[in-house]
Amino acid sequence: MRRPQFFKSFAKDRTGTALVEFALVCPMLIVLVVGMLGWGSYFWMAHSVQQVANDAARAAVAGLTGAERASLAKAAATEGAADYAGLDSALVKTTVTERSDRTVVSVSYDASQTVVFAFSKIAPMPSSMITRQASVRLGGY
Repeated sequence: MRRPQFFKSFAKDRTGTALVEFALVCPMLIVLVVGMLGWGSYFWMAHSVQQVANDAARAAVAGLTGAERASLAKAAATEGAADYAGLDSALVKTTVTERSDRTVVSVSYDASQTVVFAFSKIAPMPSSMITRQASVRLGGY
């Protein structure tokens, strides 16, 4: 007779339900927050790399020869990366391509060593290699 009474009281007992619900929701919440921080940081770094490429292309306009334009663009990209918090200028790779009427500056940044990509095992992240380009027309506007 005692046993059915125990089960009735156990079925009506609501203590600890908030803890169980939190244990079910917490992993999803952590993945969501880490993903938002990771993708937000990625977009910020990608925008910064694009700005570095834009500045390097603008600096290349001053060169008279292809070699001088490449030198100016690479120096501007290295110096410009230091202006953006979170970008390490040692991880910036710059390539300059000369076309018939324009110079194309491509800037690549390896973000795999940043804190954000340490959480890539928790939440899906984009590629850690960020590559952006900017071009500038040479004369004859």
